[in-house]
Amino acid sequence: MDENPARIPGRIKELREILEISSMDIARDAGIPFETYMKYESGDLDIPISVLYRIANRLGADVTVLITGEEARMLHAAVCRKGKGVRVERYPGYEFSSLAYNFRGRAMEPLLVFLDSSMPQAEMVSHSGQEFNYVIEGRIRVMVGKAAYLLSEGDSIYFDARLPHGQSAVDGPAQFITIIQE
Repeated sequence: MDENPARIPGRIKELREILEISSMDIARDAGIPFETYMKYESGDLDIPISVLYRIANRLGADVTVLITGEEARMLHAAVCRKGKGVRVERYPGYEFSSLAYNFRGRAMEPLLVFLDSSMPQAEMVSHSGQEFNYVIEGRIRVMVGKAAYLLSEGDSIYFDARLPHGQSAVDGPAQFITIIQE
């Protein structure tokens, strides 16, 4: 299994070409401006996780294939041991670890997210479905639309993920679980 996030754009391009789908079609069907999609596929721009799911969906692939290069294998249950999730650094100060990467056909995506307040804040994103965040360690600021919520260890928030949203660490590193249902 190859978890190197730098390989994700290459996997997308390779799968797109194998399936004989144009980059224009992928961009249109995933709701991404063509120029932005081309920057994602070339690796010039980091791909937000919500966009990665839309691209995987359009390619008819599990996002695990794009992240790891392998198919998810488990049908009934998938255990993820401490520290063994598929870890992807999106950009400095923001990385996530997929906790159910090996479960085929999952209806939601549980992620362990690591943030560092010394790094720039991530851009706001939006995607279909709903999202749940539960703070494990540290403090995070969650922006949902124009509202800001300060969450500490043990706090949680559930929101409509169609609204622009983003999380940032407050006063040091933080970890939280996010469950995304598209």
